[in-house]
Amino acid sequence: MQLKKNKSLKEFNTFGIDVKARYFIEITSVDKLKEALTTYSREKLFILGGGSNMLLTQDIDALVLYINHKGIEVLSEDENHVILKVMAGENWHEFVTYCVENNYGGIENLSLIPGNVGSAPIQNIGAYGVELKDVFQSCSAIEIANQTKKEFSKEECRFGYRNSIFKNEVKSKYIITDVTLKLTKRDHVLSTSYGAIRENLANKKIEAPTIKDISEAVIAIRQSKLPDPKELGNSGSFFKNPVLDPDTFRAFRLNFPEAPFYEVSPTEFKVPAGWLIEHAGFKGKRFGNAGVHKNQALVLVNHGNATGNEIWQLALNIQKTVKEKFGIYIEPEVNVF
Repeated sequence: MQLKKNKSLKEFNTFGIDVKARYFIEITSVDKLKEALTTYSREKLFILGGGSNMLLTQDIDALVLYINHKGIEVLSEDENHVILKVMAGENWHEFVTYCVENNYGGIENLSLIPGNVGSAPIQNIGAYGVELKDVFQSCSAIEIANQTKKEFSKEECRFGYRNSIFKNEVKSKYIITDVTLKLTKRDHVLSTSYGAIRENLANKKIEAPTIKDISEAVIAIRQSKLPDPKELGNSGSFFKNPVLDPDTFRAFRLNFPEAPFYEVSPTEFKVPAGWLIEHAGFKGKRFGNAGVHKNQALVLVNHGNATGNEIWQLALNIQKTVKEKFGIYIEPEVNVF
């Protein structure tokens, strides 16, 4: 277990923000995690996974524990299902690819989402009609205070839209070490309700898609809209799609009848944040080294040497303008430090 000092985190966050960690340890096993927590029990901690859902605005005056232990284990399977335990350090998209190649269905719509498996339950990752909670069984976590292991069931995780208990009641109290998922081996339930997926499949003349077809369609859609973080620093969707109550929704539709929306329930209506940002005039705009992507207004980008604070100031400006124009508050999806 090697302790590094003043370690640059530029390569460990997808925005490519060059801030430094006071101390840094790479964690490659649960035993090493427990050892680090015991040895440095008095240090302030900062837990780092894939670095895809964060914006770093300053140096981290703490001990950064980089969770990087890997492994995929088949816990059980029958003709219809397989239950997998996946270590927190596994890259999410590489895991999805593994599942698709093995004909394990349920997460193909979540292809190309950046980040690691251990971070997935924290915000209940989702895309194109599918969320992690749909296949989630449980996860293991180590309690920071006493290094004991706890299992969190699906119910205990209290999943919501890009939300969970790990962002609320037990925030900063546990470190997720592995995630257990239940996937299908046959009779896959395919989610093709989104127009972009249907259009992609239709263009390929695919009438009976496989999970691989769905995955490839999602990858093509995401690549057409989202920049590769290795080429243009970003954290994917920066804002959540706002969910409006009936009164707010009616007022919004009265003024902007052309706006797209999705009915979540009879009392909840989701409006695409990307549409709001684009029609507030930000799509494709650049503000110094920070900017909004030309193909997807939900994505804030680092054009090279932006500081985290520059990107955050742009985000605040977007929030303020959207609120003034549409009367709707859009909440960041990323964690800002």
